[in-house]
Amino acid sequence: MTTVTKSIDVDVPVRRAYDQWTQFESFPAFMGGVESIRQVDDTHTHWTTKVGGVEREFDTVITEQHPDERVAWKSTDGPTHAGVVTFHRLGDSQTRVTVQMDWEPEGLVEKLGSAFNVDDHQVQADLKKFKAFIEEQGAPTGAWRGDVPAGNES
Repeated sequence: MTTVTKSIDVDVPVRRAYDQWTQFESFPAFMGGVESIRQVDDTHTHWTTKVGGVEREFDTVITEQHPDERVAWKSTDGPTHAGVVTFHRLGDSQTRVTVQMDWEPEGLVEKLGSAFNVDDHQVQADLKKFKAFIEEQGAPTGAWRGDVPAGNES
């Protein structure tokens, strides 16, 4: 299993950073390799990715979500992965966004990428793009402020 933990400080209030992160369908704007995300319902998403020429489709479930604090997820099919993003208020207009992801690399390309820390660099690059995206927006592209208690697996 591979684990990556990266953080970035964004110059927006915690609510704005959190609200934007809950707009999963906007992820292709700042996440490399993400072709599309479709929100199926409040806790389920369908992803299409293309990394290193390999296209994958998979589903995820939000396993825990608390407004302005955290969003946790795991895959329900396809590549085995899970993660959590947390939001920490640093001031009235500054937030630390921390992403931790765990996954099982599949195939030679993913295993080599993991061995050479390509995953670490990609997550950090995506966070930098998120920073630019959220700081340039006048407001989030939407928000979902629902609460999902820990242990949601369905």
